[in-house]
Amino acid sequence: MGPVQRALYAVLTGDSALSDLNAGVYDYLPEDVGYPFVVIGEATEIPDNSHDRYGRQTVVTLHGWDQYRGYARVQSIGARIVALLDHRPLTLEGLDHVATRFEFSQTLTDPTPPGDIRHLVQRFRVVTEQPPAP
Repeated sequence: MGPVQRALYAVLTGDSALSDLNAGVYDYLPEDVGYPFVVIGEATEIPDNSHDRYGRQTVVTLHGWDQYRGYARVQSIGARIVALLDHRPLTLEGLDHVATRFEFSQTLTDPTPPGDIRHLVQRFRVVTEQPPAP
């Protein structure tokens, strides 16, 4: 899962348009981060082997957080993330990229007082293979 997370982080932090929309992309949230921000969250991985190679399907959840009234701003951030990742190539350390697919998004309102935090959950499936033996 590490190479996938590092590749996603590189794409998301390397895009100036996404940087203009949020305060940062994190895999560990430091204290006192301003809104809005994106967190690379949970991941699951399953085997996806072929006859001659080992492969994996890694499903990564991204979280967008904001205190803006309504979902418009966090949805704009999510749209940019989809544009950057869905059916786009990734450069992965030690692996061949097969595909990245957007699976779903969901908006939520954090009920914890003061109840003004908007949350966008997005999930992406990244399919990888080991490179062929030399």
